Amino acid sequence: MIFKNKRVVITGGTGSLGKVLVKRILSGEQGTPAELIVFSRDEGKQHEMRLHYLHNLHSTDEVIFNNFKNILKFVIGDVRDYADICNVLRDTDIVINAAALKQVPTCEYFPEQAVMTNCIGAYNITRAIRANGYKVQQVIGVSTDKATKPVNVMGMTKAVQERIFIAANIHCPETNFVCVRYGNVLASRGSVIPLFHDQIKHNKPITITHQDMTRFLMSLNHAVNTIFAALNNGNPGEIFIPNAPAATVVNIAKALREDRDNEIIYTGIRPGEKMHEALISDEECRHADKRNDFFVILPMLPELQERYGNHTSVLETELTSAQNIISLEETSELLKYHGLLLGQKSKINDWETLA
Repeated sequence: MIFKNKRVVITGGTGSLGKVLVKRILSGEQGTPAELIVFSRDEGKQHEMRLHYLHNLHSTDEVIFNNFKNILKFVIGDVRDYADICNVLRDTDIVINAAALKQVPTCEYFPEQAVMTNCIGAYNITRAIRANGYKVQQVIGVSTDKATKPVNVMGMTKAVQERIFIAANIHCPETNFVCVRYGNVLASRGSVIPLFHDQIKHNKPITITHQDMTRFLMSLNHAVNTIFAALNNGNPGEIFIPNAPAATVVNIAKALREDRDNEIIYTGIRPGEKMHEALISDEECRHADKRNDFFVILPMLPELQERYGNHTSVLETELTSAQNIISLEETSELLKYHGLLLGQKSKINDWETLA
């Protein structure tokens, strides 16, 4: 019961991941916190989340609604601002850092903004804990497959964020810093599925950058499960990675299109975009372990390696989305299972119906 009677802070708590993470924590499945704080800079999204709980859960889920009323708190602030971070981390037990600038083209055109959110934001968390002696027990850094062998600014800044949190275990030994890394999250804000939905609904061509492009696919709940696994079983400096399926972007589009006649057109790879994503690199696979349903990259800093002894890796090669690609039929079944076909009630994001 990792959250029982704890004070929990989620930075970027109004994003796609944050919404599902908040609801799962409010359910009490991992213990009910003393306080759950959604920390973000967007008052509009905080207001939207508050209204969602007020209007939709009063009669459908008594446990979540009561916890919403009693323990959920909204705080306006920015991970870029050290004073804001100090204010929210005081007396905190668990921090989940989901705040991010994550759109690949945006980060390419505004790299300094990506650095401030993804790197300086992480540093502000570690700096606040170290400088003020805050008794934070655990920090989870939410990363991305783009941090593996990064070729774009988004991935580069997320790779640096991972290193900031891993190194913090040396400088703040009383706090356990662990990262999670995963691929594309189905139907998250700004991802390709909402774009395809919009194009299909309006009878427009479906735009794909390259016919051979592949991506890992996982649900927001799978992402939350990865965070819970890292909180329950993570050792200092480890990176938890789900074992997720992969599909071609073309098959994702065809599965969503079903029997409609939207044309598929290819527009060319965007700045900083990869053909295939990797979750574990060639170098990292030598330090890979398996823990239940998750891969774990063991820390490479010698001060954090003593607990592992003579470790033998569970992987021989890197883990990429070009391996073990599921078929069109399997892709369709996966999307259907998660309620992502048009007209279905989404199981990924219960804020909306995909119609």
